[in-house]
Amino acid sequence: MKRRDLLLASLALLSAWYLLALIIQRPILPAPDKVLLVFFQELGRGLLLHFAASLGRAVAGMTIAVLLAVPAGLGLGATPRLNRFFSPILYLLYPIPKVVLTPIVLLLLGIGDLAKITMIVLILFFQVLVLVRDQAAGLPPQLLHSLRSLGAGRRALLRFVYLPAALPSILTALRQSIGTTVAVLYVTELFATRWGLGYYIYYQGSTLLNYPAMYAGVLAMSLLGLGLYFAVDGLERRLCPWKFVA
Repeated sequence: MKRRDLLLASLALLSAWYLLALIIQRPILPAPDKVLLVFFQELGRGLLLHFAASLGRAVAGMTIAVLLAVPAGLGLGATPRLNRFFSPILYLLYPIPKVVLTPIVLLLLGIGDLAKITMIVLILFFQVLVLVRDQAAGLPPQLLHSLRSLGAGRRALLRFVYLPAALPSILTALRQSIGTTVAVLYVTELFATRWGLGYYIYYQGSTLLNYPAMYAGVLAMSLLGLGLYFAVDGLERRLCPWKFVA
């Protein structure tokens, strides 16, 4: 996406926000210029630390999910017997909205970072696993037979055929899951924690009734999701350059 298009879209959203604030004329919806001013003021008052805490949890969860799901997905896609055995289990588990497991995970693992990161891992794991498995299982058999006839073993096929073929699916799954990841991060940070954007937004809005600061937190969380999205885009351009050849 071009930077000009992003800039125009941002200006359009800010204009709509400004007009809506003028129409409503209530403290619950401050104008964007006031929120931006408070945002930069709050960066030096702890907002940056809350952002760093949330970013660390999101990155840790995404990294662990990829490290667990990619080998599992490649193994299932490259081994029809394993795929047939585990497919019914995945069929049952995949549609379950993982966010409903938040109370259970918090009760089992406590209210620390482990529970928050585990929720992110649960959400991303199945999405990455299913997409990688389907991509690996969909490789043309003729290609695999040709490479095996040239002496390629299972390890070489996984490294030089299955993994490169699955890379776009991995990055697509990450991109699709970023919004859900940020939403779950917000929910999990509401429980007995002092650091994180979820806690900051709730505390400023519900306890202090400081609505400009609350919207500053919402803006920070939006920037967190946007930054992760751009990071995945950058990885895709670096790891899958053939997709961007004109």
